[in-house]
Amino acid sequence: MSVIAPYLCYARKDRRSQTRDPVTTRYVAQLFEAVGASRFATLDVHNQAAYQNAFRIPTEHLEANGLLAQWFASHLRDRALVVVSPDAGGVRRAEDFRARLAKLLDSPVEAAFAGKLRAGGIVTGKPVVGDLAGRCAIIVDDLIGSGTTLSLVAGHCLALGATEVHAAATHGLFLADACEKLGNGTLASVVVTDSVAPWRVPRGAFLERLTVLDSAPLVAQAIAHMHESAV
Repeated sequence: MSVIAPYLCYARKDRRSQTRDPVTTRYVAQLFEAVGASRFATLDVHNQAAYQNAFRIPTEHLEANGLLAQWFASHLRDRALVVVSPDAGGVRRAEDFRARLAKLLDSPVEAAFAGKLRAGGIVTGKPVVGDLAGRCAIIVDDLIGSGTTLSLVAGHCLALGATEVHAAATHGLFLADACEKLGNGTLASVVVTDSVAPWRVPRGAFLERLTVLDSAPLVAQAIAHMHESAV
């Protein structure tokens, strides 16, 4: 039995951060394996290595950067762009997005990254490193949860001279008061995939800036590949 899970819940809890901390990613993998899953596919996990190590069955990891880069290439053409990673852990993802976008536009795209500290559930943003003055910034992340990190980084980008700020993420969870934080005008647009239905987003300013991309073609391609390789 093959399992397709566009959004793998608990994928961010992939290591022990304190004594007796549960490694929930591994427990979720065991649950799927216990009910007979023989192959597992998901879209953009927080830590790909931890995801692969959690499962004892073959896994597939799909990436939405191609879909996201195509959208921004068609909407922000002829702009001076800079791609921003919201933390050090997301630099590889942001760099992949930047390279795809530069190729689609056939022009250079700058890179930048922000620092972030998380302690006791409180996120503290640190200065952004990179040249943002006079550029349109695109913050790239794997998911949007409470919106705290994204809101902090967007504010730093504008303070450093970015002309406008956009956000791209695979999974849009929009928990708690995320829509209020992100709908204050700091972000010109937010683009996510439909891996999680945006049912938490109410009508209003934020919904007007939100774009949800169809991930079905990407998932269908993965299913076809899994079926062909199993024959």
